[in-house]
Formats: sequence, C-alpha cells, structure tokens
Amino acid sequence: MKQLTFYLDFISPYAYLAFEKLPAALMGLSYQVRYRPLLFAGLLKHHGQRGPAEIAGKREWTYRQVLWLAHQAEVPLQLPAQHPFNPLALLRLALACGYDGDANRYVCETLFRHVWQGGHDALEPTRLDALRSQLPVRRGVDDDAVKQQLRDNTEAALARGVFGVPTIEVDDKLFWGFDALPMLRAYLDGDPWFATQWSQADGVR
Repeated sequence: MKQLTFYLDFISPYAYLAFEKLPAALMGLSYQVRYRPLLFAGLLKHHGQRGPAEIAGKREWTYRQVLWLAHQAEVPLQLPAQHPFNPLALLRLALACGYDGDANRYVCETLFRHVWQGGHDALEPTRLDALRSQLPVRRGVDDDAVKQQLRDNTEAALARGVFGVPTIEVDDKLFWGFDALPMLRAYLDGDPWFATQWSQADGVR
C-alpha cells in the first residue's frame, strides 16, 4: 500500500479541486493519504514570490481558469466573497482537530467546502462559529502547540522541496498541482516512463 502526503492550504482553489478529485483519480489503487495543512504564504515568502491572486491580470485569469476547471471536473465551486484572505484560523482549526500535524479527510472536506462552496466570506464570525461546532475539535485553535505545529508543517514541507499547493508526495517524489493527478496516477500504476524520464530534469542547468 502506497503512503501519500497531501500538502494543502484551504486558501487554494487548486488544492480544493485536487482534494475533491483525488479519490476518483486513484480509484482501484491501494493507498493511504496523510492530509497535511501548511501555510502557503510561508512557501511564497521563503521563495520570494507573490500569490497569483496578488498580481493584477493573473488574479482575474486564475479565478476564471478555476471556475472553468471546476465546471469541466463537475466539482461545485463558487468564489468566496473575499479572496485572498488570511487562512490561519482555518489551518489552525484543522490541526486542532487532528494529531501529529495531520487532519483527516472529513475535516479537510468540511473546511474546503466552507471556503469554496456558496460564495460566502470564509472568515465571517458566525460562519466560523458554526464551522467549529461541526468539527471534532480536540485542542484550542489558539494553543501555542497548534500554532507551532503549523509552522513545523510548513518548514518540514519546505525541507522536502514543496514550493506550492496542492503537492502530493509519494516515494520521495512530488506531484504539484491539480493537473498533476493523471501523472500521479500513472506513477502509481507503474508507468515505465518514470524509470527513464523522471530524473532528466535533475540534470538541466
């Protein structure tokens, strides 16, 4: 059975789409997934980059492409009322529901759909209160241990070479983006391409 780590931030619509379509993409395979929340802004800061929603032109294109991809994939998606937003409350809530830096699929599904379905403000206080009541919260979202876990998750992902979300790690290989799901499936199916072609990129200077 393959062990996959799914690095995510609820602010990312691409992470939402990949999360929703992962079971169908890997249907029939034997695998387990660890869902690992991290701070996407931390990855961007480390690499000296801005998020796509912070760049004029790219922002509008990103939203249009995301809506099209959701339409094509038959995934319900409505843009939230405010985006980008500070996802710390949602990330900490996910970690407060889990153990050892992971969150289960139900928790991640609930949080992703809170953001990406309905077109609401993800941080509206009443909605956040209702969200917390739905989830199996085990620790305070403002506990120092929860905050530290999010920092640790982000730093550990950077150390693994993660630069964006969604990223899925398996066998020390990183598959980045919603559009990488077919490539991930091919790898797990044992496609011989990976034995001869994967490492070519390492030698490019």
